[in-house]
Amino acid sequence: MNHKVTKFNNIPRINTLLKRWKILRKIKIGLGVFLCIWLVFTTITLVSASSKPVDAFFVLGGSIRREIFVAKLIKQHPQIKTLISRGSPDPCIWLIFQRELALMSNVWLEKCADSTFSNFYYGIPILHRWHVHKVMLITSPTHLPRAKWLAQIMLGAHGIWVETEAVQEQGIPGNRESWPKTGLDVTRSLFWAGLSQIIQPECSQVTNLTDVDMKSWQHRSFKCERQGNL
Repeated sequence: MNHKVTKFNNIPRINTLLKRWKILRKIKIGLGVFLCIWLVFTTITLVSASSKPVDAFFVLGGSIRREIFVAKLIKQHPQIKTLISRGSPDPCIWLIFQRELALMSNVWLEKCADSTFSNFYYGIPILHRWHVHKVMLITSPTHLPRAKWLAQIMLGAHGIWVETEAVQEQGIPGNRESWPKTGLDVTRSLFWAGLSQIIQPECSQVTNLTDVDMKSWQHRSFKCERQGNL
């Protein structure tokens, strides 16, 4: 008799478990459908962006040669916005653009990043605000292919097509690559590609190049990389 009562009492628990299982199944199906739609939409956006002209230069810090290169580019394409992520000291970049007679008003300096991953972590929201569809990623040969793979994953997840330009360095390379570091960065970039759809970190240290206070810097000590010949 007690066995029958126990069996009867388990029925509500079983029904509850079945309901939860059905809810979880619907959630899984919904997430699967959403993921498929997102992948299709992103792929279409990327294909469309690939045929468009570059609308932003994205410079990864590590060598002043990259900033010299983009200053020369901007002389030819002054309308294109430029983001320099954790580059050389502000006055060094300002002096490069002054020497090249390149337009400064479309150049922004981002100083929050402290790694290749965080270059994109902080750069994506800025590129979003600019409504960028296609970037030219500027780095050095010693920084490839890691920088390119991270860019294709993290920027590609936002429908931004990536072209790369590798600038030859002089002296000691700014980046030293290793497969463990590359593997770690690629792995976390895959996770962040999804999370960054809902999380948009803000960098509090973004400055337009025209706002660099050179008078103030003249009273402070700063050192520029010798390769810049400044």
